[in-house]
Amino acid sequence: MTEYNKLVRDLIPTILTVDGKNFSSYIALDEEYERKLKEKLLEEVNEFIENPCLEELADIQQVLDTILYNMGHDNGVLNKKMFEKAVLRGTFSKKIILEKVEG
Repeated sequence: MTEYNKLVRDLIPTILTVDGKNFSSYIALDEEYERKLKEKLLEEVNEFIENPCLEELADIQQVLDTILYNMGHDNGVLNKKMFEKAVLRGTFSKKIILEKVEG
C-alpha cells in the first residue's frame, strides 16, 4: 500500500471506492488542515513549475480559494487587496528584474 498522508480533493475517497481500491483516510482537525493546505499549495506550485499549464494553475487557484475561505475571506476582499497593492507598488507586467540597490 502506498502512503500519501496528504490533503486530497473531496471526491477522491468516492473515486477510490468506485475503483475498488482499499484505502484509509480521516478528516483533519483545523490545525492540521491549515498545515496540509499550505503543503498542498507548495505541491501544486511545484507541479506547475514542472509542467506549466492551465490544469496546474487551476489546481493552485483551487487551493488558494480554499485557503482564502478558511481564513474567513472571499475573492472580493482578495481582489480589493490586489488592487490596492497594484496602485501602491505596481504589478509584475513590465517584466522588471531588480539587480542591485545601493545603500
